Amino acid sequence: MSVHGREGAAVRIAVVGHTNTGKTSLMRTLTRDTGFGEVSSRPSTTRHVEGARLIADGVACVELFDTPGMEDPIALLEALEAIPSPDEERLDGPARVELFLQSHAARGRFEQEAKVLRQMLLSEAALYVIDVRDPVLSKHRDELAILGSCAIPLLPVLNFARAASANESQWREALSRLGLHAVVRFDTVAPERDGERRLYATLATLLDVHRAALEKLIAAREREALARHEAALRLVAELLIDVAAAVVFVPGEPSTALEEAVADLNERVREREHACVHALLALYRFRKDDVDADNLPLMENRWENDLFDPETLRAMGLKLGASAVAGAVAGAGIDLMVGGITLGAAAAIGALAGGGLQAMRQFGGRLRGSLTGQQKLVVNDAILRLLALRQTHLIDALERRGHAAVVPIERFVAEASLWREGALPRALRKARSHADWSALYSPLEDEARRVPAIASLVDELTAQAAAGAPAQS
Repeated sequence: MSVHGREGAAVRIAVVGHTNTGKTSLMRTLTRDTGFGEVSSRPSTTRHVEGARLIADGVACVELFDTPGMEDPIALLEALEAIPSPDEERLDGPARVELFLQSHAARGRFEQEAKVLRQMLLSEAALYVIDVRDPVLSKHRDELAILGSCAIPLLPVLNFARAASANESQWREALSRLGLHAVVRFDTVAPERDGERRLYATLATLLDVHRAALEKLIAAREREALARHEAALRLVAELLIDVAAAVVFVPGEPSTALEEAVADLNERVREREHACVHALLALYRFRKDDVDADNLPLMENRWENDLFDPETLRAMGLKLGASAVAGAVAGAGIDLMVGGITLGAAAAIGALAGGGLQAMRQFGGRLRGSLTGQQKLVVNDAILRLLALRQTHLIDALERRGHAAVVPIERFVAEASLWREGALPRALRKARSHADWSALYSPLEDEARRVPAIASLVDELTAQAAAGAPAQS
């Protein structure tokens, strides 16, 4: 018996369709649960009805029910049409379906289809999931005729519409001929950003009595998405502040001290990035194996003291020859200390001297560290830019990824100028002089000291994402 019209209760929606069209995938994406049901290329994976509730502000607004695939709609339609009418009265659709459900066929040959029809009669609406890569066949038309006889609103959901082999226009025309003009395009693997909103908004037009509940769910999901995005940017900001503020003082002896310190810093930053990746996955409710993050490269595994980084020197207006640049880089990362100074450091000092008094004032303290046999090792700007690029693009990838996707994200960075040009955000530049803001080597003694910098960096990350270009400050 249909429960259509249960005003005030959670909207019960059946997810139906042919076998292997993506019904369980839709459930995973709408519930943000990668573990819901079983997704497989094998047909008839779902054998029982499984339900899930969508909560908004602590209240269940929607109940979704994943159903088995309809395997033989042509024979089922013939069986339904063959049911005799009692007292020679003409049966309407729901009455005919209820009689069928009492038959032996519903407990035998059509057991799986009967589960679908029972759930249809217990629901206010149904989402009919279509793999638009399939051609429109007579079995699909029979299937829609059977589902339509349950007399509840049926909303076709076009899945895999982005595929090169999609037959979207053919499906839309076929659905229109069957009187189904309200259709939603929703890719369960890579849904459009407003796809979920459009799905629920279309349902609201079909179910006016439940419009309030569906609009409440829409508003709640949008608030959750905004809060999730802000939390993600905060995780990235904390990573960048941790790395930018990290400082290591390396003695001149033994000769291997610098190499060991560089290797240790490399590993600490790698682990810190992995921790950020895993935190982002948890925030968006994905699993660790949804991202191939075991061997993320960090600038070809090279770390350089930012004092001797050629880009840093060029930013100061110093015009160095190729040999001087090579020497400066080698001095920071490769040369052994000889008498408290390296050949690379000597080349850089000569270049700095040519840069005038301003350059010496800016870097004088750090030069004295080199001359006394002690190096101050920090993470250079290029690494910070790379970390920011990868994490912001990871956020973008996660926000565009459906929870039914099974292929791991392998690359984070897309072709973009974001973070590649211009000055680093002011919060990161300020962090350079606040080693106590970094938790890379020891727990923070006072988290509150860096809170304003993190908040400022979140604002800059938000502005960059909105503008599509790096912030200039």
